Amino acid sequence: MRGSMTETNIHHALGLHMHQPPGNLRLLIEANPREAEEIMRCYERAIRYAERYRDVARLHVGFSGVLLEQLLDPEVIDRYRHLVDIPAMLQRYRDAENIELIGMGYYHPIFPLISRADWSEQLERGRAIMERVFGRTPQGFWPPELAFTVEMIPDLVAAGYEYVVVDGVRVRPEDGINDGFRPYVACYEGVCIGIVPRDRDLSNAQAGGLDLPWFQDEVCWRASGSPRPEARRLVTSWSDGENGTWFRQMHEPSGFFGRFFEPYMEAIRAGTCPITPVCLTPYVSALRPLPHARFQATTWSAGSDCSDDLSRWAGNARQCEAVAKVRHLSDRYWDLCRAKPTGGYEVAADAMVRARRLILEAETSCFLFWGEAWLPHLYARTQPAELALDEAEHAVSPV
Repeated sequence: MRGSMTETNIHHALGLHMHQPPGNLRLLIEANPREAEEIMRCYERAIRYAERYRDVARLHVGFSGVLLEQLLDPEVIDRYRHLVDIPAMLQRYRDAENIELIGMGYYHPIFPLISRADWSEQLERGRAIMERVFGRTPQGFWPPELAFTVEMIPDLVAAGYEYVVVDGVRVRPEDGINDGFRPYVACYEGVCIGIVPRDRDLSNAQAGGLDLPWFQDEVCWRASGSPRPEARRLVTSWSDGENGTWFRQMHEPSGFFGRFFEPYMEAIRAGTCPITPVCLTPYVSALRPLPHARFQATTWSAGSDCSDDLSRWAGNARQCEAVAKVRHLSDRYWDLCRAKPTGGYEVAADAMVRARRLILEAETSCFLFWGEAWLPHLYARTQPAELALDEAEHAVSPV
């Protein structure tokens, strides 16, 4: 094996991202109960293995707000009761000190594609439901689909976040030394936040299938060839935690936790693994002050056009039309908020609340991810949102 098996400065932050679009857990238990079971087992499996290896395991788990909303739904709780006791499972996450909970936008939006005026509410709602469910607020942020732009930094800091996980290939250290094995700090308009580079290749392996010998060999070899091999090395791997056959594998010895995670933790217990799992909040805090880096200027900026880098979500004319529709409704909502009504306050307030929820729901990334196939789900929100805005506008307009 390449790399030392004795003293090591190699640390590993392992992250799992959990999300389901609005109403999907109800839909799946009706239409595809097998898939529903596979997904629900993924949520329970992560906490079970964290508990089993509480002495050595360190995990980062992020839940979108809309997923937690569904896991709190009494009907969902009842329909899945034969599989998992959902309230008990959430309590176990709440109690697990070796799991660092990670935040994201409530409805899992592609932030660079939605109205900038909606950023703070998506962030604040996402953090609030995490605090309500788990009794603690996340310090780290996972940008849905890794769609990050530096313009988000002031909103993230205002929401209370200390660091954000970003695509490692986008980071450009200001000292010119391209070292992807350490955290940095990035700034925008005088506001700064920690940034943690996610290793793309190792994350792809985590998502699709890997074993411990390969992982140890690869991490140690790459760390030894990094710009500062003698310094503390941090490798960050992050993937969906409930997508793909590797995570949904019902035969646990053949899936992520049985095939990779369990041997990994056993090797750490035995003292034979040259890698130390860590949680990012204490790790990053211990290294401050962090070196500065720029996040590479890309078309993932918060512009109104549909960029090539976001082609998965806005790569054709119909997707772009849908994005423009949601942004237009958001702008109209904020225009109405700024207007001075002359009457009809109660009716207008009710209509505005309905419109707001529908607009934020329409910003869910899943409605754009599948090309044009899921666009009807987006328009199922925008059409009643438009009617609600019409109602609010009519209620406060002079007769």
